[in-house]
Amino acid sequence: MAEEIAPRSFSIKLWPPSDNTRQVIVDRMTKNLSTETFFSKKYVLFSKEEAHKEAARIEDAGFKASSELFMKEPDGDGSSAVQFYAKETSRLMIETLKRGPTVTPKVEPGPTVPPKVEPETNRELETQTQREVEPNVISAQNGTRQEGAVFDISGGKRAFIEAEEARELLSPLIQTRNWYTKIIFSNRSFGIEAAREAGPILESIKNQLLDVDLSDFVAGRPEEEALEVMKIFSLALEGSVLRYLNLSDNAMGEKGVRAFEALLRSQEQLEELYLMNDGISEEAAKALSELIPSTDKLKVLHFHNNMTGDEGAVAISEVVKKSSLLENFRCSSTRVGTDGGIPLAEALGACVNMKKLDLRDNLFGVEAGLALSKTITKLTGLKEIYLSYLNLEDEGTKEIVNALKSSVPGLEVLEIAGNEITAAAAPVFAALLGAGQTLKKLGLSENELKDEGAIVIARAIEGQTGLKELDLSSNLIQRAGARALANAVVSKKEFELLNINGNAISDEGLDEVKEILKGSDVLGPLDENDVDLLEELDEEGEEEGAEGELEAKLGHLNVKSED
Repeated sequence: MAEEIAPRSFSIKLWPPSDNTRQVIVDRMTKNLSTETFFSKKYVLFSKEEAHKEAARIEDAGFKASSELFMKEPDGDGSSAVQFYAKETSRLMIETLKRGPTVTPKVEPGPTVPPKVEPETNRELETQTQREVEPNVISAQNGTRQEGAVFDISGGKRAFIEAEEARELLSPLIQTRNWYTKIIFSNRSFGIEAAREAGPILESIKNQLLDVDLSDFVAGRPEEEALEVMKIFSLALEGSVLRYLNLSDNAMGEKGVRAFEALLRSQEQLEELYLMNDGISEEAAKALSELIPSTDKLKVLHFHNNMTGDEGAVAISEVVKKSSLLENFRCSSTRVGTDGGIPLAEALGACVNMKKLDLRDNLFGVEAGLALSKTITKLTGLKEIYLSYLNLEDEGTKEIVNALKSSVPGLEVLEIAGNEITAAAAPVFAALLGAGQTLKKLGLSENELKDEGAIVIARAIEGQTGLKELDLSSNLIQRAGARALANAVVSKKEFELLNINGNAISDEGLDEVKEILKGSDVLGPLDENDVDLLEELDEEGEEEGAEGELEAKLGHLNVKSED
């Protein structure tokens, strides 16, 4: 049962600084540029308005450059980013002082020599900036909550934590000058004694917490012990005013959900809730619906990879109905069939602010697909929708895509793989592509579009400038369809990826596609193509005849006939 215990590690994230801290830096630089200080007395002063504009520009440039550095060191504590931020903003400020304001008093013409900048000037500016950043990242101002430091003990290998180690790991949380607003305890498995050490500490800081991540924090523990640990944490955090709560990867089931009753019932301001891979069964879903008191402010709700089923989906639908601000909903891989898919689809009609919808890998079927198409007409702000592996077939697919075309003008991503879609539905995708230029990614893998459907889509792409990725892998496409698609994207400078792997393209067809796209890196891998996928077209004469008919449909695409 026990797993290897990794070396103890936790991290205090000093980057990024809060918006409040960044504003303090801008205000400080504005003062240095517009009033006579040690830094500016050798130069022409800026007006307050221009000083503020320059200070905001300098801070933004320094922040972006430092954030890029931090992204390259994701496991670091952010201290190097803070140091770079201080150096970069001071460097840019000195350059700005030397350059002077855009509008300056008139002076007698003549050569001017910029005054020499003493080394101390740069160092003083860096020190001043760093002093502003670090305390403000981890301290409170006037007793009010603000974006603060991240306390993260999730690094390294998954490890069991007992009482003594918990006491040592969590000791930074009880330091009075520290102001943590986000804690991440995932990837560390707490036992009962460790939880008893953590409980009072969490209770002492719960009023300052905004974000709590307790994902995967009881792994490998016996059920009885895991449930007791959940109750201890729940009671310790009861009454906190959280905006983000992640309880994923804890195999909770109904008992686990109820173990968190105290915490869940006290949450009135949640904006994000994650319950992925939690064993959320029908009973657990009903318990959630019962225990979550308010979803008035909920914007993100994720239930990925649970065993919710139809009855559970009905319970989740009740939560969704009350979540009018929901922008990002994920209920993928949850074993929801038609009987649960229909009420869930209907409930989503209340979420008119939806931007990202993910219902992949369920058993909706055509009827639930038709219900979803009606709901989509209300979700006019959708940007991304993921509907792969829902058994939609042509009938459900057509209605959904038509709804997207007519009601969702800003759609950017549509993934609808594995739905038994044939060439009969290809025209609706062509119409969607022709309706606007916002669609960037279209995923249609593992369907049955064949050459005929591929050619219809290729024609539509010809007039499309926004599309960057097209996935038509595993669609029984042969040489003619592949050639049409290659010709359709070859001249598109912004296009990034054409995936036609796993089809029935002959070796000659593959060579031709590669030749068409020679000099371009948009073509995905082709190693899984199998010309024998369509046995009925194995005979050369039948293949030639079929492709001959298709060539006539290509018209101006100029697809050459196969010799």
